[in-house]
Amino acid sequence: MASRTNQWILLGCALLCTAALPYADSSRLSAAEGQPQPSVAVANFPIASAARLAGDGKQTRFILDIDQTVTFRAVTLADPYRVVVDVPQVNFQLPAGTGVAGRGLVKAFRYGLVMPGGSRIVFDLAGPAKIANSYVVEAANGQPARLVLELEEVDRAAFVQALAPENRPELRPAIADVPPKTVPAAPAPEATQQKADGRPVVVIDPGHGGIDNGTQSSGESEKNLVLAFAVSLRDRLEKAGKYRVVLTRDDDTFIPLNDRVKVARNLKAALFVSIHADALPRAEGDAQGATIYTLSDKASDAEAQRLADAENRADAIAGFNLAEEPTDVADILIDLTQRETRTFSNRFAHLLMGEMKSTVRMHKHPLKSAGFRVLKAPDVPSVLVEIGYVSNKGDLEHLVSEGWRSKAVGSMAQAIDGFLAKRLATSAGASN
Repeated sequence: MASRTNQWILLGCALLCTAALPYADSSRLSAAEGQPQPSVAVANFPIASAARLAGDGKQTRFILDIDQTVTFRAVTLADPYRVVVDVPQVNFQLPAGTGVAGRGLVKAFRYGLVMPGGSRIVFDLAGPAKIANSYVVEAANGQPARLVLELEEVDRAAFVQALAPENRPELRPAIADVPPKTVPAAPAPEATQQKADGRPVVVIDPGHGGIDNGTQSSGESEKNLVLAFAVSLRDRLEKAGKYRVVLTRDDDTFIPLNDRVKVARNLKAALFVSIHADALPRAEGDAQGATIYTLSDKASDAEAQRLADAENRADAIAGFNLAEEPTDVADILIDLTQRETRTFSNRFAHLLMGEMKSTVRMHKHPLKSAGFRVLKAPDVPSVLVEIGYVSNKGDLEHLVSEGWRSKAVGSMAQAIDGFLAKRLATSAGASN
């Protein structure tokens, strides 16, 4: 399997160009919040210990306590109204639930990694606002250093004017210009690129990550649950030695949707499996069990459409909506390669359902389809597996259980074996 360094080499250019903002001088501000992050390498990273909001619907101040001063960049975005702040990687140690409730001009805010060495804070605004003042206060008189952001209400016209191209910072990989000492420099490509060994490549995609927590329930975050599942699946597949297995992320880092697809395409993967754990809104009642999704232009039902819409907003959650970014997939979704790929994807979905239903609880309608962006590789069979509902008490108990995870991973590995064995046999027969 490719190491973490190898994965970042594959993702590097795309991530740095799409996920990072440049820092401003220290007269600009940054701020932070969200949900606690799982353990990552935090040596020497700044520690954020508290955050609070004050003010009203006219003027609102955000204050972040941090153990050292940092550089930052803050910009405003429209539709929806947001403030996005980029800082070097921060170890957020804020109380659970911080940022869920807002005040004044801020409806809510969240934080997390967007790339190695870089964190992001995103504020959801109640309406148009400008950054009236922002600054960093150094530690003094027993008080920690602080990042302060002062927002002021403005009308739509003034907000839009601030978004004019001449007033917007250029998107560039500034976070990586001076990486923290704890982030090792990438070795030369020739020292890290693995030579093709003839084995099929399986890409496992743990959904969400970093600033994007996914769904949350009873103190559990989807991003952590699906990462644990994906790592277990990788380990099971690697133990057999039949495949090269690559994770799109193996830590708490945000990966844009298009970059997840690019990993599979660049490696010419034989299979792409995206792992998620959904939550059903209370108004829609209760649901339970695993569900397997394939790509289609028309959703199989309203729930599938809702889920696809939610998952496709992942990039916007991280601060920038990349949904309109041009891709090399858009023009060939209807060509024969795409159609054949969908046929293989559906074949794997049925095989996976057959294996999983004997070991884990399945949804009453276990096979569904919708327009998931992460499944749109035209030449890689792809499925998205919702391994359960974190909103269902029984499912959540399973999702945090190592015993359940082992059974579910085993059935998924069996399905992958069966699917790839048949494809390899077919390919071998066609070449003879």
